Amino acid sequence: MTVEFGLLGSIEARIDGRPAPLGHARQRGVLAALLVDVNQPVTIDQLATRVWGDRLPRQARATLHGYVSRLRRALACTSEAGIGRGCGGYVLTAADTATVDLHLFRGLLASARAAEDDRRAVALHEQALRLWRAEAFAALDTPWINALRDTLEQERFAAQLDLDEIKLRLGHHAALLPQLAARAAAHPLDERLAGQVMIALHRCGRAADALDHYRRMRCRLRAELGIEPAPALREIQAAILRQDAPPRPPAAVRLHTPPAQLPLSVAAFTGRDVEIARLDHLLCGSVRAAPAPTSVVISAVEGTAGVGKTALAVHWAHRVRAAFPDGQLYVNLRGFAPEVAAVSPEEAVRGFVSALGVPPGHIPAGLEAQTGLFRSLMADRRVLILLDNARDADQVRPLLPGAPGCLTLVTSRNRLTGLAVAEGAQLLAVDLLTPGQAQDLLTGRLGVCRVEAEPAAVDEIVARCAGLPLALAVVAARAAAQPSFPLALLAEELRRDGSRLDALDGGDPASQVRAVFSWSYRMLSPDAARMFRLLGLHPGPDVAAPAAAAVAHVTEEHARALLAELTRAHLLTEHVPGRHAFHDLLRAYAIELAGAHDRDRREAIHRMLDHYLHTACTADALLTPRLNRIMLPSAQSGSAPQELADHRESLAWFTAEHRVLVAAVEQARGAGFEPRAWQLASTLTTFLDRQGYWQTLAAVQTTALEAAGCRGDAAGQADAHRGLGLAHDRLDRPEDARAHYLLALDLFSGLGNRTGQARTHQHLARMSESQGRRRQALEHAHHSLEHYRAVGDPAGQSAALNHIGWILAQLGDHHQALDHCRRALALAQRVGDLNGQAHIWDSLGYIRRRLGQYDQAVGHHRQALALFHQTGDRHGEAAGLACLGETHRATTHADAAHEAWVRALEITHELGLPDADPLRTRILHLLGRPGGPDQGRPLFSPHNSQVPSSK
Repeated sequence: MTVEFGLLGSIEARIDGRPAPLGHARQRGVLAALLVDVNQPVTIDQLATRVWGDRLPRQARATLHGYVSRLRRALACTSEAGIGRGCGGYVLTAADTATVDLHLFRGLLASARAAEDDRRAVALHEQALRLWRAEAFAALDTPWINALRDTLEQERFAAQLDLDEIKLRLGHHAALLPQLAARAAAHPLDERLAGQVMIALHRCGRAADALDHYRRMRCRLRAELGIEPAPALREIQAAILRQDAPPRPPAAVRLHTPPAQLPLSVAAFTGRDVEIARLDHLLCGSVRAAPAPTSVVISAVEGTAGVGKTALAVHWAHRVRAAFPDGQLYVNLRGFAPEVAAVSPEEAVRGFVSALGVPPGHIPAGLEAQTGLFRSLMADRRVLILLDNARDADQVRPLLPGAPGCLTLVTSRNRLTGLAVAEGAQLLAVDLLTPGQAQDLLTGRLGVCRVEAEPAAVDEIVARCAGLPLALAVVAARAAAQPSFPLALLAEELRRDGSRLDALDGGDPASQVRAVFSWSYRMLSPDAARMFRLLGLHPGPDVAAPAAAAVAHVTEEHARALLAELTRAHLLTEHVPGRHAFHDLLRAYAIELAGAHDRDRREAIHRMLDHYLHTACTADALLTPRLNRIMLPSAQSGSAPQELADHRESLAWFTAEHRVLVAAVEQARGAGFEPRAWQLASTLTTFLDRQGYWQTLAAVQTTALEAAGCRGDAAGQADAHRGLGLAHDRLDRPEDARAHYLLALDLFSGLGNRTGQARTHQHLARMSESQGRRRQALEHAHHSLEHYRAVGDPAGQSAALNHIGWILAQLGDHHQALDHCRRALALAQRVGDLNGQAHIWDSLGYIRRRLGQYDQAVGHHRQALALFHQTGDRHGEAAGLACLGETHRATTHADAAHEAWVRALEITHELGLPDADPLRTRILHLLGRPGGPDQGRPLFSPHNSQVPSSK
C-alpha cells in the first residue's frame, strides 16, 4: 500500500488515497515533528519541545509513548512507512522521502534551480507550489511549529520570486505585471520583488512608472530602515534611465547545488544543553524576523582556548541545517592561528560568492562590490553562515548577509562586543564543562564499562583537566589508543604539576593544550602578557584589580585595562563584576611562562602578600577598634594597600577576599614568607569567627602555627595558639581549646604582651561561663579588664566590662550587672565599636528581662540584632534572635517568639552548625524539638556563643 504525508496545509496521511486516522491535533503534531526529520532520529526531549514548547505535561514521556503507539497502529497497514526507536527517541522511516510533501517541495525546488532549461524550471516550480494546500501545519501552535511555519513561508515566497524571475526572462512580463504589483503591495520592502516590478513595467513601455516605483521604494527604505537600495536595484534603475534593457538576472548565479560546507560534527558530542537551547531560541527569532535587512540575527559564540566553541557551533549547525534549505557556508577565519595569516574579508567573501555559483570572471573587484554581490545573492534565501575563529568584528562585518532569512554564527576567543553594539549580535559565552558533563564526554569516547571500572581515576582526570573539553579529548584519545592502559596511570601523569601540560599533548598543534593556549597568548600586548604570567603566581581563586596592580607593579587604572584585555582574549573570565579568574590549566600555563620569562617572581609575590596583609589589617581595625594590634613591617613599594573608609567597606572587602586571603596564608608559608602567613591569619580571625567559618579558621591558624614555628617566632606562635583555641572552642572541642589558650597565655606573658593576655583571658572567661563555671569565668574576665586597662585600650575594657556584667547577671546580681554593662556601652560608643555595642545591648536586654522590664528588653535586643546584622556577625545574630524569642515568650507573645527562634535556627543551619552545637541545641530546645538535654544552665545564655568574638 502506498502512503503520502501532507504537512503543507492540514497534517494528514493518505494510504492508497484514503485518509489515515491520525487522531487529535497534538497527536498529529507528533507525526509532523517526526516527518520534518523523516529517516532521522528525533530524541524524546526534542520531540517534547516540538510538540509542547516549554509547557510540558507532567508525564510527557508517557504521553508521547501513547501518541506514538496510536500513530504506529494508524500506519500498520503499509510497509512503506513506520515509526521505530532510535538514539534515545523515535524515527519515522519512509521508503521515499518524497512521500512527504514538504520534502517533495524542497526536492522539486532543488531540481528547478539545477535545470538548464527555463521552461523545465518553470514546470518544476509550478509543480512545487501546487503542493501547498493552505498554511503549513494548520491548526498547530507551538513555538517550534510556528518558527518552522515561518521558515516554510519564506521558502514558498522565495520559490514564487524564482518562478517570476524565470518567467520575466521568458518574456511573460505583461501577464505577470498584475500579480507582481499585488505581491509588491503585500511586501513593500522586498527589493528583489521591486526590481521585478520595475522590469515588467519597463518592458510594458511604462518606464516612468518603473522609475516612480524605484523612487517610492527608495523613500520607504530610507524612512523605515535608514538604508539605500541594494546595488542590484540601483543597477536596474540606471539601465532604465539610460533607456537600456534592464539587466537580466544571470542564470549563472542560480544555485545548481546548495552549498553544504559545514565541517564534520564531533563524534559523541555531549553537554552544552543550555547553550544549544539559547541557539535554538535565536533560530526561532531569526525565522520570525520581519523581512528587512536589519533583522539579521548573529550569535557570537565566545570562550577560552580549547573550550569547544567550534565543536558546539558545528554540532548545532548540523542539527538545524534542515531549516536552511539554501545551504550552509563555512570559513575558518584563522584569527588566532600561529604563523599563518588570518583570512581576509576579501578572501572569505570571494569563497562564499563562488560557492553560491558565481563564476570567477563574474566576481567584481573590491571588497565593497563583492559584499554587495554576496548580499544580493543572499536575498530571499535561507542560508546558515558559520564564521569560525574570528579575530575581531572588522573581520566579520563584510561577511554578514543583509537577508532576513539568514543566520550567522561567529566563534571567537575575543569578546565581540562591537557586533552586539552595532549589529545587534547576541553574545553567547561558552564556559568550562561541569564535572558531570566532563564524565559524560569521557564515557562517550571510552565507553561505559571502562569509565565505570576506574571511578577514582576518572574523577581525578576530570578534576585535573579543569573542565576543558580539549584537555579531556586529548586524554580520551590517548586512552582509546591503548585500551589496556589503566586510566589510573593517566591520572598519575596529570597529577605531576610539572608535566600536566605535557600529558595533554595530542601529537599536533591543534590538539596540544599548551600550543592552543599559546595562540591566544601571542595576540596579547606585552604588558597584558606580563600580567597574565604574573597572575599565575596569585593563589586564587580570583583576583580584583587592586591586587593585580600590586602583582604587576602598575597603577590600578592600568591593571583594569590589562585585565579587560585578558578577559576579551578569554585568558581570564570575569565571573562576577570586578573579579577575574582562570581555570587550572591556564594557571599552569601562566606559571610555566612566568618561570621562563620573569626573574622578579619573588618580588611580585612579596608585593601581593603585602597588599593583602596591610589592607586586611586596616579592614580588621575597622571591624573591631582596639589598640596594640600586631606589628607589621613597612609595605613593599608597589603593593598599594587599599584604603577602606568604614566598617561597611571593610566587611565587603573581607567578604570578597577571604578565600584569597586563606589561600595566601598557605602560599606565604610555602614561599618562604612565614611571618606574612601568621600575620595574615591573625587579621582574618575576627571575620572568619563572625561569619561562622570555624573549620577554615582552624586550618588557617594551624598553618600559621607551623609557619611561626619554622622561624621560632614566639609572637606568631602565641597569636596562632589563641586563634586555634578560639576555633576549637567554636567547634565544641573545649579540652583542645583550653590547651591552646593556656599555651597562648604562657607565650604572651613571656613576651610581656598584655593585649594578647587580655584577649586570651577573655576567651577563657567565655568558655568557662559556657561550661557553668561562673566564678572561674568572672576571674578570667577581671584579669582581662586589668590587662586592657594597663594598655589603655577602651574597646577592650568595654568588652571585659560587658562580660563581667553578663556573668554577674547569671549570678543574680542584676543591678551590679546593669552598672557594668552601662559603663561598657559608653566606652564602646566612644570608640565606635559597633560589634561590641551589639553584644552589650544583648546583655542589657537579658538583664532587663530578668528584672521584668520586658518592653525595654525587646528594644535592647532589637538594637543588638540591627548591629549584629550590620557587622556581619551571623553567630551573634542567631544568639540575639534566640534571646529576643525568650523575651517574647515571657510576655506571652508566642508567635513572635516562634518566629525569632525559627529565624535563629535558619541562621545556624546556614552556618553549618551540627545539632550538637550548644547554640543550635538551645534553639532546638526552645522550639520543642529534639536537640539534647538541658544541662542545668540558663535556658539560653547568649555568651555561650557570643562573647565579643573579635576581641
